[in-house]
Amino acid sequence: MKYLHTMVRVADLDASISFFSILGLEVTRRFENEAGRFTLVFMAPPGQHECPVELTYNWGGDDGLPSDSRHFGHLAYEVEDIYVTCQNFIDNGITINRPPRDGHMAFVRSPDNISIELLQIGESLPVSEPWATMANIGNW
Repeated sequence: MKYLHTMVRVADLDASISFFSILGLEVTRRFENEAGRFTLVFMAPPGQHECPVELTYNWGGDDGLPSDSRHFGHLAYEVEDIYVTCQNFIDNGITINRPPRDGHMAFVRSPDNISIELLQIGESLPVSEPWATMANIGNW
């Protein structure tokens, strides 16, 4: 058995590609199906193309998209520096729903409300401000 990918439906393909690019993923493959009227964009961390997320965009919209996109849980990524990663999201106008108060874990949401868990590689970073006292925002 081999892991292939995780698929998520997206309402705005460009916004989703931008979000996952901010996370550090790159487009590895793109497939447009005129007959099926959909686009698939696969994005993965550099050098890890075997671990993609598949963004599925239905050209006519997707009325069947769950309102909270929580039916599958979340995507999780290890990051080199959780504080730098979270600051990059903030600098790009993305809310940190669960800040890395512990120097180890944070959550953000994609434009389609997909929960993304960020975990510090290895040991937790020393607890520091502004993260230590930052409150949760919304759900994660």
